[in-house]
Amino acid sequence: MNLKHLQATIAALVLSASASAAGPVFDDKFRQLEELLPTPGETRNAAGAPGHKYWQQRADYRLRVTLDENKRSLSGAGTVTYHNNSPDTLTYLWVQLDQNMFRNDSDNRNIATLPSRDAWQPRGNDGVKFDALRFTLEARKFDGGIHIASVTGSDGKPLRHTINKTMMRIDLPQPLKPGARTSFDVAWSFNIPEMNVLGRRMGFERFDDGNDIYEIAQWFPRMAAYYDAAGWQNAQYLGDGEFTLEFGDYDVQITAPADHVVASTGELQNPGDVLSPAQRDRLKQARTANKPVMIITQAEAQANEKGRATGTRTWRFKAQNVRDFAFATSRKFIWDAQGIKSGKQDVMAMSYYPAEANPLWEKYSTPAVIHTIEQYNKYSFDYPYPVAISVNGPVGGMEYPMLSFNGRRPVKDAKTGEMTYSKAAKYGLISVIIHEVGHNYFPMIVNSDERQWTWMDEGMNSFVQFLAEQAWEEGYPSRRGEPRDIVSYMRSTNQAPIMTNAESTLQRGNNAYAKPATAFNILRETILGRELFDFAFKEYAERWKFKRPTPADFFRTMEDASGTDLDWFWRGWFYTTDAVDISVDGITEYTVSSQDPEVEKALRRERANGEPVSVMDQRNKGMARRIDAHPELKDFYNENDEFTVTNKDRNKYQETMAGLEDWEKALLKEGKHLTLVDFSNKGGLVMPLIVEIELKSGKKIVERIPAEVWRYSPKQITKLFVLDEPIVGLTQDPFWETADIDTSNNSWPRKTAPSRLELFKTERDPGNLMRDMQTPLKHAAAPKAAQ
Repeated sequence: MNLKHLQATIAALVLSASASAAGPVFDDKFRQLEELLPTPGETRNAAGAPGHKYWQQRADYRLRVTLDENKRSLSGAGTVTYHNNSPDTLTYLWVQLDQNMFRNDSDNRNIATLPSRDAWQPRGNDGVKFDALRFTLEARKFDGGIHIASVTGSDGKPLRHTINKTMMRIDLPQPLKPGARTSFDVAWSFNIPEMNVLGRRMGFERFDDGNDIYEIAQWFPRMAAYYDAAGWQNAQYLGDGEFTLEFGDYDVQITAPADHVVASTGELQNPGDVLSPAQRDRLKQARTANKPVMIITQAEAQANEKGRATGTRTWRFKAQNVRDFAFATSRKFIWDAQGIKSGKQDVMAMSYYPAEANPLWEKYSTPAVIHTIEQYNKYSFDYPYPVAISVNGPVGGMEYPMLSFNGRRPVKDAKTGEMTYSKAAKYGLISVIIHEVGHNYFPMIVNSDERQWTWMDEGMNSFVQFLAEQAWEEGYPSRRGEPRDIVSYMRSTNQAPIMTNAESTLQRGNNAYAKPATAFNILRETILGRELFDFAFKEYAERWKFKRPTPADFFRTMEDASGTDLDWFWRGWFYTTDAVDISVDGITEYTVSSQDPEVEKALRRERANGEPVSVMDQRNKGMARRIDAHPELKDFYNENDEFTVTNKDRNKYQETMAGLEDWEKALLKEGKHLTLVDFSNKGGLVMPLIVEIELKSGKKIVERIPAEVWRYSPKQITKLFVLDEPIVGLTQDPFWETADIDTSNNSWPRKTAPSRLELFKTERDPGNLMRDMQTPLKHAAAPKAAQ
């Protein structure tokens, strides 16, 4: 803990103690984040940029891997070269063994729980879904986890190593000094899990025709990250907290059955060994084509999948400056490609998919890859890699450098055999491709620590995904990004702050994806405006590409580049579970008195005449009264009332006007309407006020008031509006742009909420066992014979 943090903590404790003794304390929603953020230094400066002594480690890999299709297993060996660019001397290295999550005794398996039984059976009966029980039973039987055959130094001698669940520590024979590098060799193997049964982010999919699709990731011992803000990031892999890794160069040889087609991170080095002349010609054509070119057609893929090669082929790929490496392989793959430009970089956008994915994939996959790169380049930086790939297989959505695994397929009509797809499938496919290809930017290049902060990659990526979706077509059915779509989550009680560790996050999709994406949209549209936000966000991406930012670096960069204090926003949206609920509580209208008795007393008479007539006066109207029968009883006061203008009034007005300067006289003649509106902050989250005002003439105006209006009174304020005519209606947040969880209190006068009342008959005697026993039995289909 640094000195500033210690001082802030002591001050907070003193404040808390005094509050307990003295009662409520002012809640400063605009308190700076200095006591929460790490102290800037030489590696990360106060502006949110890498410091002049920023450093990061590097790991290069030369790997050989073989797929055993019959055993559905993988075996590999290779050399890892680790570069110590830190100022620290290291005596050991930490390596990730992510496959150990699939061991039946892993922490992931041991801490697994089922949802509340009441969630499955509202009436309280015990029950669980088929797939959940299947997973539980199969996980006990599957021989998962990585088997380390050997770890040796560059001299061939064994290196002492200790495996701690999903992490392995390698003890170095000699300390690794700053600026030095070391190499070690490792050999390993593991059984590949079936994705739809046991998998997580990787695995195989079996088809009825006897073929598989393999999507292989987290498949080799990967160097854990070591960096200035955390030291070794060796937290166990439990499943939700993803990965943070070091950049490096990869030289990988993948041996698969000879009739398999391999899609991979990196560029293919030996096309002459693995591709036919026709396939190589088609690839050449695709580089300059204006639409996807079929490298392997559907007919060719379907013919290929009917056989089964006995030999193997080795595909060799190289990738420079990537933080990870993944691949997919199958004899079922159709393959299409189209070349595009990204700045000065030539990029091959490519898709691999089985016939079962058509006609959906051949129409949308590669165009969605291209669209993603075009749109993400606008908001961050030019895509720097030579390939961008989308693969259809069992993984619903997962990202790796240059390669993404994406789900969604059409369905076959049981009667006609025709392949069709729903609207949800179409847009779901486009969205997942945008999202997963977009992850190349965040976190594959802007290399945040996913094991700790899921929102830094998922939230940012979901935000840019939303922008890209809106650029696809008008009315695109985006799921995340619109403020109105996060309201139900913001209203719920089952929440954790966005700034919660990845493994402890509640409602992961809402918390790590949707809420930060919405926050960034609100920041862009409502608080900063597009120009300031886009400049600052692009600055963050440029500063931290191929580097490892922390949350503080993002917060500070956005403030530094936009010139705006946003600590109140980060504090409310990222560090609390407060909601937006701003209520319009009251409204009072004033006009400036002209001080002219002829005018003012006439107005007072008009207001008095406009007051309601009491029920007694209504009933007494027309009754016989003495003064009507005896008019001689009337005097001066019967002819004049309190609103009568007297000479004294006129003299006083003349004296007053004589003592005023010309500008003061002009001010009295302005005739402005001064309206005081009372607002209360019921949700706790301070936000700007967006007020739509309807005037007596029918004209509507919108006033935008910064969130700082709450600075001195975060729970209740009164705002003055100066207008030329009276207000007849007022709405706070008229465009639903702040995620206000209760719009029923946003208007004056209050608006009714329209709905429909559904009428239904009462079900009588629902639990009639005698009746149920007499129900005729339907003839069930005969069970399929065992294969």
